[in-house]
Amino acid sequence: MSEQQTPGASGPVARTLGEEECLRLIAPGGIGRVAYSGRYDLTVLPVNFRLYEGDIVFRTEEGSTMDEDLRSGIPDAAYEVAFQVDDFDADTEQGWSVLVHGPAYHVVDEQERDALSGAGVRPWAPGERRLFFRIKPHRVSGRWVRGGGGGGGDE
Repeated sequence: MSEQQTPGASGPVARTLGEEECLRLIAPGGIGRVAYSGRYDLTVLPVNFRLYEGDIVFRTEEGSTMDEDLRSGIPDAAYEVAFQVDDFDADTEQGWSVLVHGPAYHVVDEQERDALSGAGVRPWAPGERRLFFRIKPHRVSGRWVRGGGGGGGDE
């Protein structure tokens, strides 16, 4: 974990986070964004998520944009996606960002769906939203940043 500071003592400080620390930060769940190449080009959608058995799990509606974009019709087929979540406190000017890359799978097994229903994963949008996705983290990276009190930057 190396810290990098911009020139000048009051500049922002960034620290690279290890995979274990990244997963610990996102373990409580919350709101993240799923990015993938869809029918209409690059797509980024917000989702409520939980970490469940080491995977990122979220819900959507059958027939939704994400369902149609990521459905291949081939059992156990997956699409590579990026998943990003962050937390920033404007008062303390510090926060973190975690980026996960990995395959996203439709959860088709009814028993697994029932188990996930009891795991507290709520959908982003209102409604039943019985379709679950799992992202298996293959590459996890993150950064912690503390601002320098000087305002915005270009990064």
